Amino acid sequence: MKFKTRKIEASDWKMLLKWWVGHKWVPPTKDALPDNGLGGLIIEEDGEPQIAGFIYQTNSKGCWLEYIISNPDYKKDRSILLDTLVMNAEQVAIEMGYKYMLFIGKSNGIRESMKRTGWVEDPDPSYELMKRLTK
Repeated sequence: MKFKTRKIEASDWKMLLKWWVGHKWVPPTKDALPDNGLGGLIIEEDGEPQIAGFIYQTNSKGCWLEYIISNPDYKKDRSILLDTLVMNAEQVAIEMGYKYMLFIGKSNGIRESMKRTGWVEDPDPSYELMKRLTK
C-alpha cells in the first residue's frame, strides 16, 4: 500500500459528489467549502483517490478540518486512510502557520481516528447550528 497526498483539483469535484451521495450524505455546495471546493487534500492509495478533507482557514492561529469524505467503494479498513488524512492535514496546517486544528462531526470512525492521533475529545456533546445568510 503506497499513499500519496495531494491538493484537491477541480477535476475531483464529480468524484467527491459521488462519494457524498454514495454515503447517503447531502453534498455541500462548492461555495460552502474552502477555496470554492479546492481548499483541501486527497489521499491516494496506489494512485487511486480514496479519502479527502477540507481545511478552513481563519485569521487566528486555528483552522478547521471538515467535510471528510471517503470512497464508499473502498473495501479495506478505513482507519489507516483516516489516520493518514488527519496527520497529513495537520502537517499542511502547520506549514500554513496554524497552531490549532478543530473538527466537529458525528462520525465515530473519524472521532476514533483523531483520538488515535492525539486529538482531545470534549466529553460534553455539542450541537451544530448553521444558517444560510443570503440566497
